[in-house]
Amino acid sequence: MRHDLPALDLALQFGRFDDVAEHRAALPKAKVRQWVAHALALPAELSIRIVGEDEGRALNLQYRGKDYATNVLTFDYAAQPVVMADLVLCGPVVAREAREQGKTLQAHYVHLLVHGTLHAQGYDHETGDRDALEMETLEILLLGALGLPNPY
Repeated sequence: MRHDLPALDLALQFGRFDDVAEHRAALPKAKVRQWVAHALALPAELSIRIVGEDEGRALNLQYRGKDYATNVLTFDYAAQPVVMADLVLCGPVVAREAREQGKTLQAHYVHLLVHGTLHAQGYDHETGDRDALEMETLEILLLGALGLPNPY
């Protein structure tokens, strides 16, 4: 585990949706801080919000033009000298994907938090095969260092 983690100002919020208590239990703030900081190269100010399907769908439609709830949205505002971003994770989608992939809810959240944190720093898997390979490779290495298997 890295001991030289960058400074992180973190806000963790939960919207209202069914089974939100299960999501709160899977995401203790100290652990979320550890997972996110592990994926940071620079100091950061992040807000992480866990939302229900309606809010997730509305945000995805408004900001990406896609009419469905997705697992994670990253709103990145600055990458240097401090990473500033909002990560929005749709709890019901994360839970469904975790079940489909045979993962624990927490393990899938760790992957998506690392994924969103990399997006906040400018990584993008949708800009080409090389960029996707770079981002996925980094995710695999970071998750491995956190004791989790390759998510791909």
